[in-house]
Amino acid sequence: MKTILVTGSSRGIGRDICISLSKKGHQVYACSRKEINIPGCIGLVLDPGNLNSIKKVTEYFKEKKVKIDGLVNNAGLLVNKPFLEISEIDFKNLAQVNWIGPALLIQKFFPILNRGAHVVNISSMGGFQSSEKFPGLAGYSSSKSALVALTECLQVELGGREATFNALCLGAVQTEMLKEAFPEYSAPTTSSQMGSYISEFVLFGHKSFAGRVLPVTISTP
Repeated sequence: MKTILVTGSSRGIGRDICISLSKKGHQVYACSRKEINIPGCIGLVLDPGNLNSIKKVTEYFKEKKVKIDGLVNNAGLLVNKPFLEISEIDFKNLAQVNWIGPALLIQKFFPILNRGAHVVNISSMGGFQSSEKFPGLAGYSSSKSALVALTECLQVELGGREATFNALCLGAVQTEMLKEAFPEYSAPTTSSQMGSYISEFVLFGHKSFAGRVLPVTISTP
């Protein structure tokens, strides 16, 4: 049995990752900015955009003497606005949630990772180099691109026997976030399907990949 922490678990892909891992018999910590209840999982309040929240959850694991085998940085923020209308606050919030938060979470959690732990950062095809880009998503895509670069850097600096870092760049998945970006589009991949895929990847992906940025997509959209 592995112990896995998943951020952004209140809905969509994050929730389905938790459900899939729990059904496989693993101990899952489902984290969200608000209290949630997912059967078979332990719910924790964690705001990846708030350093105090990250520190509080870190202390929780230290006090419980719980070590983590897998960390899935799934929480994300979307701002869909023309570039010339994106505010400074929008840029800061996107950066804080989409890559600074994951960076700080990994930094604080590194001492409580089990040897051989797998850290999976969930990015987007919008953050994948040379992929198709879309109007209104400049802030979102650039922040997800930063998460990709972070993943590659962490594998060089911290990767090895202690931990492995990989990033998954997701294409179109039928979620509430997709509807915010593309209201009229129907994705070919369901949230449940993607959640199942990522649950397998966090368990076994580090056996084949290290420091890799992998596109996971049928449509973009």
